[in-house]
Amino acid sequence: MPHVIFPGPEGRLEGRYSPAPRPRAPVAMILHPHSQGGGTMNDRIVQRLYKTFVDRGFATLRFNFRGVGKSQGSFDNGIGELSDAASALDWVQSIHPEAQVTWVAGVSFGALIGMQLLMRRPEIRGFISVAPPANMYDFSFLAPCPASGIFIQGTGDTVVQPNSVQKLVDKLRTQKHITIHHDEIPRANHFFENELEELMGSVDKYLDFRLDPSCPIT
Repeated sequence: MPHVIFPGPEGRLEGRYSPAPRPRAPVAMILHPHSQGGGTMNDRIVQRLYKTFVDRGFATLRFNFRGVGKSQGSFDNGIGELSDAASALDWVQSIHPEAQVTWVAGVSFGALIGMQLLMRRPEIRGFISVAPPANMYDFSFLAPCPASGIFIQGTGDTVVQPNSVQKLVDKLRTQKHITIHHDEIPRANHFFENELEELMGSVDKYLDFRLDPSCPIT
């Protein structure tokens, strides 16, 4: 799990990177929660998502958005953070140019950035959005959403109301050519304090499905 520093739009960005174990391995990038709420790449859900993709043979990166840890710059309300994510993906692809498939996973604010990145980068073929802040930000930019993925939400979340995520899922499910999965974890709050294993069980089940060679979703 090498500590890495790579160039971002506002100076250096700090990350943890697990190189690809084989040629043409897929790429995954994990995006952390809101830095103004204490979110960093060492968030417990971010670390578990990172480990899951590493264990499945992905070239995997998690990193600190600007102004967090050793990453330079300062918080930019999501605009600069999206640029950070694009630079981070550029960096992984420069090391691993033969990768054919890219996934993005984000937690809360990181899920918002991940979905915005999805609209810019056609190589992203799958996403995992954990507790996406659908009641705080306008997700109408997903028009149309270009890739299939899963939204995972806790039913006890008082930060992001589950019904706001359900509305987003219902809207995206009207689109053709993509498949949107949606799991609700009973009793889980916004941080999945007592339900982390259930959350990761949902992630693993979805990845088992998507990464199976016979999966109907390309």
